[in-house]
Amino acid sequence: MTGAILTPGQLRAERWRLRAAGLRSFVRRFASHPAGVVGVVIIIVFGVMAIAPSVLVGPFETPTRPSGLPFAPPSATHVLGADEQGRDVLNLVVHGARISLLVGLLASAITVLLGATVGIVAGFFGGRTDAILMRITDFFLILPTFVLALVLAPIIVDVFGVGTEFFGMRITLIAIILVIGVTSWASTARIIRSQALSVKERAFVDRARVIGAGSGRIMFNHILPNVMSLIVANTVLVIASSILTETTLSFVGLGDPQSPTWGTTLHYAQVTGAPGSGAWWYTAAPGVAIVLVVLAFTLIGNALDDTLNPKLSARK
Repeated sequence: MTGAILTPGQLRAERWRLRAAGLRSFVRRFASHPAGVVGVVIIIVFGVMAIAPSVLVGPFETPTRPSGLPFAPPSATHVLGADEQGRDVLNLVVHGARISLLVGLLASAITVLLGATVGIVAGFFGGRTDAILMRITDFFLILPTFVLALVLAPIIVDVFGVGTEFFGMRITLIAIILVIGVTSWASTARIIRSQALSVKERAFVDRARVIGAGSGRIMFNHILPNVMSLIVANTVLVIASSILTETTLSFVGLGDPQSPTWGTTLHYAQVTGAPGSGAWWYTAAPGVAIVLVVLAFTLIGNALDDTLNPKLSARK
């Protein structure tokens, strides 16, 4: 078909063919990283738990409707034992997957949105704009995220009121999401800025300027697509970090007591003295879940980094 003029329908078909070929090539390259595939399998398992917890383990057990005895050890009835109120720990862990993953996803979305926006704007404009944005970034970069979260979370809850809800989520949970997102974007901004500085010097950006494209159009249509692979790989790693931060905040008592997150479960296990009383299953179950999910996202992030950045893979 060399030299032939394609009809609009043929052009669309050709675009879809190229996209399908690119997707198949990406899947083959990603599948060549066994660790990444293992990570995907783990996330699929926990994703199913988050989507349909009631189908897997029944309705969420409340303190008024426990199914066992306090601190009952693992058995055929309670595979992962029971908590201090007699609730099935497996039930708590499976139902907690939805909230913990949701917090990780939403918090990472805020982190990446802020980080990518600041990084692209700073890298594209340079000069004074870059200097100002990077000084702000450095300020957030050197501040301990956890300490800042300890300060901001109670303030947000106090401003809106403990019982406030948005989109069905209590303000305590939303506060954690906002705090993690607002305090964790600095490193993402630095990474994206370095790539944006390189992309803006390429010939296609100069051609866009010559034909009169505005700064916003250039950043959205030319800079953003060329840093998207870096954003995707970084997002996966940010999700793992967000889940860990949420777990830590909930463990120290800043989580939503009515939301069965893994961090909240660990908090109540510590408060009720489960480790000292020999109820190791109470802390082990949510702890293993956290480790597996964070490990899975880390493996996927590393595999995506190698898949989407072949030059990095070659240097390794």
